[in-house]
Amino acid sequence: MESEERRRVADEARSWIGTPYHNCADVKGEGVDCGMLIVRCFVDTGLCGAFDPRPYPPDWHLHRGEEKYLGFVFDRCAELTEQEEAQAGDVIVFKYGRCYSHGGIIIDASAGRGKIAFVHAFWPAKKVIGDRLDRNLQLSHKDRAHRIFSYWKSRTV
Repeated sequence: MESEERRRVADEARSWIGTPYHNCADVKGEGVDCGMLIVRCFVDTGLCGAFDPRPYPPDWHLHRGEEKYLGFVFDRCAELTEQEEAQAGDVIVFKYGRCYSHGGIIIDASAGRGKIAFVHAFWPAKKVIGDRLDRNLQLSHKDRAHRIFSYWKSRTV
């Protein structure tokens, strides 16, 4: 059932809060980066088969235009249009440098797109945090593009 799957993904994301930020890591309580957090949430809840996008350097997004981050999101999710409502368990991604290279798991979108609550491994915080789009000045800046993808939409497309 979709609502149960979404709840499991959001709960899994919350269970990582406080885990230190560490590039290319994926060990709860020890270290994780934003990409591997998304991987772990979907793989560990049984929604996706195991896959590993590593290795990647911590600054790959500053020097390349290739949408490497979106590659593993696109392969498993479909993008929501502006008219479609985001829900818990969906993935939000942000443009950094030349491409989309940061993301998190939405845990609450009931207040609307501008106030989406999500969990992400945020390098400036040096750990996984619960955040809200309108309260994060770096991610909500007008020049910082973001997109939303859904695993569940991909299954109906």
